[in-house]
Amino acid sequence: MGKNKLKKFSEIEQMDFVHQYPFGLLSREGFPHRGRWHELFGNDNPIVLELGCGKGEYTVGLARKNPDINYIGIDIKGARIWTGAKAAQMEKLGNVAFIRTNIELLEHFFAPGEVSGIWITFPDPQMKKQRKRLTSTRFLKLYRKICGAGADVKLKTDSPFLYAYTKEMARLNNLEIKAFSEDLHNDTATETLPESLMSIRTHYEQQWLDRGMSIKYLNFVLGEGALDSEPDDEEFDKDTYRSYSRGWIQMPELMNNSPYAWNIGHKIINRKS
Repeated sequence: MGKNKLKKFSEIEQMDFVHQYPFGLLSREGFPHRGRWHELFGNDNPIVLELGCGKGEYTVGLARKNPDINYIGIDIKGARIWTGAKAAQMEKLGNVAFIRTNIELLEHFFAPGEVSGIWITFPDPQMKKQRKRLTSTRFLKLYRKICGAGADVKLKTDSPFLYAYTKEMARLNNLEIKAFSEDLHNDTATETLPESLMSIRTHYEQQWLDRGMSIKYLNFVLGEGALDSEPDDEEFDKDTYRSYSRGWIQMPELMNNSPYAWNIGHKIINRKS
C-alpha cells in the first residue's frame, strides 16, 4: 500500500463523522448509532444516503446546497472517501457523514424508517450480475427496510443499459416515476428539476461528459408492493465502453459507440461485457 493511501487512512481515522467498518460489524452490539443518527447530527432533519459515493462529490455538494438535510456517503473504498471527508472537514459541514462499508449491510447501520431518500450516482451497471445491481429489486427491498414506502430513489448514470433496465424494473413493479431524462444536460424538460442535478458533477460524470456521452437520470418512488418482478436482461443493449483505466487512452475515431479501446502500444482489446 502506498504512503499516500496510508496517510489518507490515518487522517480519516481521526474524523469522528467517518465510520469505518470495511469488514462488516465485528461487535455483537452492532453499530452504536443505528436508530440514533439524528442525535449524532444534532437535529431532526431528513437523512439522505449516497450509495457508492466514491470521492463524495455528490454527498458534499448536496450538503452545501441543502443545509437542512443530512447526507451520508457510503463506499467501501476509504481512500476515495477521504476526498469528500476532507472537504467536509475543511468547510465545517455539520450535515455530512461517511460510512466505509458494503452497501449490503445498510440495515445494520440504519433503523427502519430512519432514512428519507437514496441517491445512486454512477454505479457499476453490473451487466452480467443482476443481483449486484444497486437498482435491482434485491437492493430495493433493502432500501425500503430503512426508508419505508414512499421514499425517493434517484439514479444518475452514464449507462444506457442500467438506465433502461431500471426504468423497466420500475414499470414492472408499479413504482411511480417522478422524473426521467435520457440526456440530462441537454434536455429542455429538465428546467423544472433541481439545479443541483446539473451543477454537482462527480469525477465519473465529468469524464463521461468530456467524452461526449449523455447523462441519464431517473427518480422513482419505493412503493408498498412485492418488488418481485425483474426485467429480462436480453431486452436491453449492452454498454460498449468503460471508464478510463491507468495506461489506457480512448482514440478519438473509436470514441463513439465503439466496443474497442487502445492502449499506448496500440493493442486493441474488446471492451464489451
